Amino acid sequence: MNLRHLRCFIAVAEELHFGRAARRLHVEQSPLSRTIRQLEADLGVTLLERTPRGVRLTPAGQVFLEEARRVLLTLEQAQIKARAVAAGHRGTLRIALAGGVGRTRLSALLALCREEAPEVGIRLFEAPLSQVVGGLGNDLYDAAFAMAGEMEAGVVARPVWQDPLVVAIPARHPLLAHKRVPLDEVVGYPLVLCHPQVCQECSRQCERLLRLVETPPVVAEYVTTHSLMLALVAAGYGVGFSTAAHAVACRQADVIVRPLDEDSAALTTYLLHPEGAMSEPLRHFIDRAQRVGHMPLHAQRLA
Repeated sequence: MNLRHLRCFIAVAEELHFGRAARRLHVEQSPLSRTIRQLEADLGVTLLERTPRGVRLTPAGQVFLEEARRVLLTLEQAQIKARAVAAGHRGTLRIALAGGVGRTRLSALLALCREEAPEVGIRLFEAPLSQVVGGLGNDLYDAAFAMAGEMEAGVVARPVWQDPLVVAIPARHPLLAHKRVPLDEVVGYPLVLCHPQVCQECSRQCERLLRLVETPPVVAEYVTTHSLMLALVAAGYGVGFSTAAHAVACRQADVIVRPLDEDSAALTTYLLHPEGAMSEPLRHFIDRAQRVGHMPLHAQRLA
């Protein structure tokens, strides 16, 4: 077994189709199939069940997929650390991003880190929240940003910034009569909301907000990206929620952004890290994140 076997297995396990996996890896399908069979023979277990429509993971295959990803991530991080030391960096912080961390805040934080600690490298990873929490416990990440504040034992969640919620409204819409839009007026129109399975924590925070009004919302569409929400709002499907930070970074002429007339309407971003002693670079990184959280969004201009 070698790293090529792992990369081939991961491709097949993620595509669940030998043909698509072969195209992704730029190899022929027959050699790829032989590689997977050799890997199964070396392990002595069946990782994939072949079906007429493709393949599916066995329980052993699901476990092996998680561990194979972990092995490749560990190797990648070892390479990053070695290159960072060779380039003169004193260390590298491995920061995971789970969910929609505001681009404006993140950019400001990274710029501050480059200004104040250029000798410390920062490596960013995007991953689902469950994988991030597991990675923090297994020393794959030093810290993470997420919109989840309730963590299992061993992981600390610190609120680092709050972004006011705003309403994304189509041009020439009745809600534009308000400079600050009442929440009970918003729910009178169809909503374009983030998908609860893809953006779990963001969706939960929005659900808590919508419980403040008695009128049950009508959801026109669930979306997995901020850009798709803006596209549907611009097309008149409904109104959507965003944050002031996102609105600054994603201006669109046919979508008007107005603040909500609700003081508690904000999304909280948390910095997650393992309990216990932390390195000096991580401690300074957390301090900078909290400082960025207290900085005003000077570029914010709501219509």
